[in-house]
Amino acid sequence: MFDAGPRISDHVSATTPGVTLLPKHIGMVGVGSIGSSLCYRQLFRLAYQQLPPDQHPTLSIHNLPLSRYLEAVERDDWHQVASLLRQSTETLASIGAELCFTPDNMVQHALQLVTHGSPVPWVSMAEIVAEAVARDSRQRVGIIGTPIVTSGSTYQTHLGVRGVRICKPSAEDTERMRQITLTELAYGFISETSLKHLRQAVDRMGEGGCDAVIFGCSESPLLSEHAGWSLPTYDSCQLVAAEVLRRACDPAPVSLSR
Repeated sequence: MFDAGPRISDHVSATTPGVTLLPKHIGMVGVGSIGSSLCYRQLFRLAYQQLPPDQHPTLSIHNLPLSRYLEAVERDDWHQVASLLRQSTETLASIGAELCFTPDNMVQHALQLVTHGSPVPWVSMAEIVAEAVARDSRQRVGIIGTPIVTSGSTYQTHLGVRGVRICKPSAEDTERMRQITLTELAYGFISETSLKHLRQAVDRMGEGGCDAVIFGCSESPLLSEHAGWSLPTYDSCQLVAAEVLRRACDPAPVSLSR
């Protein structure tokens, strides 16, 4: 069960009596539709738990066709991925968004190309997850996701600088994860057979020395809602949703990366 943490309603109270300071306007850059909708749901679940009804944040979503991202990633063209993310960022900024994030794991590698000179600050999901893992003193973690996430630098850099090692899944498990992600999770469901395969993959990660596993697929809430995992889990969607809401409710001004 995800811990929503302490209530943060005090952060959105203005110092002037009788005046309520609303949370900052959140911009979500959508990539995959299911992952974005699940993160939207998670963020407002937290808002219902932590904020009065009249203090829920404004959240705007902008997306470009997923196929454009997939084509750019296939070509290993991360500058094009960044260009697509930047288009959405600029659109969100033009309608008042004060901070941006994307719940998509696949494109996190391109964020460094987006945040520099961005009109609004970004929240990095990979960094938030890495901070949570390091805070719990994990030494070695596994990842569930597509090959670009499990074998690329999406999490490796953020975890490595914090002294956390990554155990890559076997080639067979990697291919199975790819198939499950693209044929089931991306459409908003997971079969019992596929869930069993993923649990077995996590079991093998534990046997290989992992002390936790990151759900690094954008549809991670579809995994977190099922119990029975043999290792502690870190849901990337839940973690970034909680951090984005916290920053939106922080009265301090946001800072830009230059």
